[in-house]
Amino acid sequence: MTSRLLIILMFLSMFKFGCFGQTENYWEKTTDFGSTFIGEGLKRERAVGFSINGFGYIGTGIDTAEVVHRDFWKFNPTNSVWTQIADLPGAVRRNAIAFSIGTSGYVGTGINTVNSSDAGATVLNDFWEYNSIFNTWVQKANFPGGNGSGTYFSTGFSIDSKGYICGGKMGPNNYSNQLWEYKPSINQWAQLANFPGGNRYQLSSFTIGFKAYVGLGTDQDLYRNDIWEFNASTNQWSAKASLPSSARAGSATFSIGSRGYVCMGVNGGLLDDLWEYNPFNDEWLVKSDYGGSQRKYAVGFSIDDVGYVGTGKGYSGKKSSFYKYYPSTVLGLQELSANIKVYPNPVVGNLRIETSSDIIEQIEIHSFTGELIFTSKFEHKIDVSTLAPGSYLLIAMTKNNQIVSSEKFIKH
Repeated sequence: MTSRLLIILMFLSMFKFGCFGQTENYWEKTTDFGSTFIGEGLKRERAVGFSINGFGYIGTGIDTAEVVHRDFWKFNPTNSVWTQIADLPGAVRRNAIAFSIGTSGYVGTGINTVNSSDAGATVLNDFWEYNSIFNTWVQKANFPGGNGSGTYFSTGFSIDSKGYICGGKMGPNNYSNQLWEYKPSINQWAQLANFPGGNRYQLSSFTIGFKAYVGLGTDQDLYRNDIWEFNASTNQWSAKASLPSSARAGSATFSIGSRGYVCMGVNGGLLDDLWEYNPFNDEWLVKSDYGGSQRKYAVGFSIDDVGYVGTGKGYSGKKSSFYKYYPSTVLGLQELSANIKVYPNPVVGNLRIETSSDIIEQIEIHSFTGELIFTSKFEHKIDVSTLAPGSYLLIAMTKNNQIVSSEKFIKH
């Protein structure tokens, strides 16, 4: 595979190309978690979160009364309003995992008590799908990791149409380095290559294109700062540049375009720093410190080109405050802005390309395994009837091979 194609695959996937409108690398306070009014939110730590189609979601965790919850809330960034949605039907829990695929969110694992030594403490292995269109939950196949007994303090992420759970804790002095893949289309789990950093819990992860970046956390004895890249196409791990700062656990993470972000955490004390990872040169840059106070066990997600981080536990207790981050990143391929729309999608015969841009000169179609399938001069209609059924990336470029936009489409 060519280096250019590797860059394309890392840079694309579900992300659309475009230039960031904000350039000042700053945080801005938004409405506290669970509230429509500043300062009246729900204080919470060890919750989970994800984003779907322009909305953020947070649920579960522990409140200031040391009560474990299973409620869920939806955040609308347009008006900064939180709305309570359907509760997670399973047990109350903290330190669960969550990720999103398409229009669905997935939540599972965790533990149902504040302390693992509390009466009735149960490590959980159940797994649930949230339908964001109908505001409903459906139970899915139980997580089989940890010998089927469940896990907590794992990390979860998604790549394209699949979800993943890595590492975690199954009980006192009982930790995991396992990686499991969940395929929603068949509701099945498969064990993949173990995390090479060893047994680990309180890990962090983010995804860029078709690859995930996993690391940090603790093995009980030491906090860690290592980062490992997982290639879902090859089921292989490779070591990447370690976070050039304090080793830590319990951080919040998110991705924007072709950059990943690690925010705050615990290293014995509490942190408020933000670090940005560039996969093209395998480098970290320190960015503006978090807009609120130092904390651990916060929740992070991104909506469009903005990062959101909030809740967690600080020196003064649990937090409800929530902040949004505007990056200053210049993306790695000097891309231009040119929106395109492809339809019908899914497609059988002719794929139509709609755009108002006059800078697009060439079109490429790539498979999701990295193979260049088709290339031609730009036309508003392309015959894709000969393509095998599956998912593809259509890439729009200038005459100088600058990538200006992309869209995923499905061939039936």
